[in-house]
Amino acid sequence: MNHPVEQRSADQVSADQNLRPILRGRQSPASLVQAMLLAAVRHHRAGQLTIAAKTYREILAIDPEQPDSLHLLGMIAYEAGGHELAVTLIRKAIAIRLANNDEQASHYSNLGIVLQAQGNIDEAATCFEKALSLDPDLAEVHVNLGNILHDNGKSQEALVCYERALALKPDLAEADRSIGNALWAMDGNDGDPKKLDEAMACYQRAIALKPGYAQAHYNLGCGLAALGQVDDALAQYQIALQLQPDYPLAGFRKSLAQLLRGNFAAGWHNYEWRWQCPFKDHGTPMRSYSHPLWTGKKLASGRLLIWAEQGVGDEIMFAGILPDLLRTGIRCVLDCDPRLQPLFSRSFPDVAVVAKHSLPQNDVAAHIPIGSLPSIYRTTNASFGAAKSPYLFADSEARDQFRARYRDHGSQQRRIIGLAWHTNNGKTGRYRSIELAQFAPLFAQPDIRWISLQYGDRDALEREAAETNAPLLIDRSVDQLTNLDIFASQIAALDLVITIDNSTAHLAGALGLPTWLLLPFAADWRWLEKREDSPWYPTLRLFRQPSRGDWHSVIEEVQAEISTQYSVLSTQ
Repeated sequence: MNHPVEQRSADQVSADQNLRPILRGRQSPASLVQAMLLAAVRHHRAGQLTIAAKTYREILAIDPEQPDSLHLLGMIAYEAGGHELAVTLIRKAIAIRLANNDEQASHYSNLGIVLQAQGNIDEAATCFEKALSLDPDLAEVHVNLGNILHDNGKSQEALVCYERALALKPDLAEADRSIGNALWAMDGNDGDPKKLDEAMACYQRAIALKPGYAQAHYNLGCGLAALGQVDDALAQYQIALQLQPDYPLAGFRKSLAQLLRGNFAAGWHNYEWRWQCPFKDHGTPMRSYSHPLWTGKKLASGRLLIWAEQGVGDEIMFAGILPDLLRTGIRCVLDCDPRLQPLFSRSFPDVAVVAKHSLPQNDVAAHIPIGSLPSIYRTTNASFGAAKSPYLFADSEARDQFRARYRDHGSQQRRIIGLAWHTNNGKTGRYRSIELAQFAPLFAQPDIRWISLQYGDRDALEREAAETNAPLLIDRSVDQLTNLDIFASQIAALDLVITIDNSTAHLAGALGLPTWLLLPFAADWRWLEKREDSPWYPTLRLFRQPSRGDWHSVIEEVQAEISTQYSVLSTQ
């Protein structure tokens, strides 16, 4: 959340002295305008926006180029969601000030806030920088500029802004909270996994400085969840919602904690908060159709449109509910990522599978985002028992070709194991990914042929394998980023998949392949707590970090299992 900057002047400070004679009509029209402005500002600060806006308009009827009225009327428009009008009004105020050689930092700062809300991030940053060039002591503007840097992945630069703000205003709770966010973003990236602990202390200081600070309670809850303290995290989300009932991020995070706990009925209900969250936090906007949202009732006629949301892994996981839906007799259209269309078409022959947004023009009676299906079909732990496994089917001819290519010739056959070790996810990738060199104990196991299932530039992957002495085959005929159907056939040709938490885990699980999933200490909600199995995919086995960052123990456990189950030569 950004912080508007109030405009102060000598005239405003002396408001009480000047107002009475002005209202008695003993002052000039200019003084009358000033008195009206002072009254309007008081209403504005008191939250009486309708009265304030009316007075600003009356001032502009007297003096159409009164910059303060234009600026502040623009801020009221912004608060009402009228971003374009706000930009127009504030830009006009700035132009008038500039012509009179009387620029105001508050004008640029508040224009930056509106531009940022519009998504014009670069322009917003320029406005904040201009405001600080005019008045470098505006602590709130340092925070606003820091927020842009933080959102662009420049956490170290953002931290400098936040610390400057805190130096200027030590009791600015927003600066403490923002320092916490920057520290957490650096957690583990520089070899110091303790920055989350420092971030937690910042959130607690922010709450102490500003009791009732909903955003700080939310951040504290997220930190507690990352430390595995789910009950305490839920309590913080609830406090945030009590303080700000229309706080979608708190409601959404609460749902994830509930789902992690296996409280499916409440969790899926609150999961709908995702549609009120900012795009960067959910990644999918709600679609607008003339057809109603489906609530689970049988359709009298027409088909149900199910549309994709979030990432490929999410689409695959939620698609496991389609067999349940089809058993009810409802006819379905599935709108998916184009890379999944061949695989889904083969696996769900009774569903009309279309590429993203290539939708039928008729015969659709209702629609539902695919992530809302669990709220109808997976409300209890027992309901997962209806899941079909496998529910995705690779091209058998391509699978056999991969198998023939990877297998040894002769009677002694090595086990063929696929490995994925990295994800580019900007939010949690650093916790989920494992350095390839850490798998050295597994590569030392005899009688195994290792196949890379890692996406990325194949030249770079081959260099990485060579540098770490990893005996991995990088199959250049497979590019999972562009052809998931071929990737599914490659996976289906293997004896076992070992993977971090990424789309490979979902695809292997949906194909019914034995899959060992290596999870960080505070794993994603879908893997629940403390379980070694997954209700989504019966063939998955989960290996969890015993403490934050401890992949060594995970690799040791996997090594022991491979020694027992997969490193013995077989005769075929």
